[in-house]
Amino acid sequence: MVLETEIAASSDQIRMQEKLAIFLAFIAGYLDAFGLLKWKIYVSFMSGNTTQLGVAFSDGKLAIICTTFTVIGCFVLGIYIGTCLSLWKNCKIQTLPFYIVSGILIIYTAVSLYHNISTILSIAIIGFSTGVMNTIVTSVGNQQINTDFVTGTLNSLARNTAMLNMSHDETNRKQYKLNAIHLLLLWTGFLSGAFTVPFLLPSLGNWTLSLPAVLLLICALFMPSTDFNLKTKSYAAEK
Repeated sequence: MVLETEIAASSDQIRMQEKLAIFLAFIAGYLDAFGLLKWKIYVSFMSGNTTQLGVAFSDGKLAIICTTFTVIGCFVLGIYIGTCLSLWKNCKIQTLPFYIVSGILIIYTAVSLYHNISTILSIAIIGFSTGVMNTIVTSVGNQQINTDFVTGTLNSLARNTAMLNMSHDETNRKQYKLNAIHLLLLWTGFLSGAFTVPFLLPSLGNWTLSLPAVLLLICALFMPSTDFNLKTKSYAAEK
């Protein structure tokens, strides 16, 4: 009976992780599209920014060097802070990263209504936010994920699909199939977020970032915090 309860709890946690990962991928795609349309730079696609930074170094384009280096640095800083929060033993609020990112976006939106925020500061703020958000969910079941790393998601999707077709073990095939479905939904979530922004930006203007801010806040307030775990597996093992 205890085993059945643990299995059920594990299944519930995986479903929560899956829903949360898709939701966060939507937000990541939304923010990335906003950055691309607003400032001509990605705030979560660091592979593209790194390529752009290398080309800018070659061409000596100082403005592009500054913007891309800033967003990359702030994104990395956001991941560092988010990871530290997830490993902080005394932190009892598992949804704290939600409140941090939502608060940053709300404050940014409020200030932008009355003051013109520079591009360099804007991409630093939003890049940091996406970095923090990137640490909220790092796996769905046994499948490692990254809610804004589309290249890695597609890579894992193709690999799991290939292993599904090549494997003859039914248990492994079931797991590969579940992994492939999770990854496909994750990619679809990111795509949907990017698809949404071009329709909202012309009408919402400076209010555009209020949508992800409110969605993150609602998610933090109403999501059962016991259904997902922000701690990394290695940290959990240490405890």
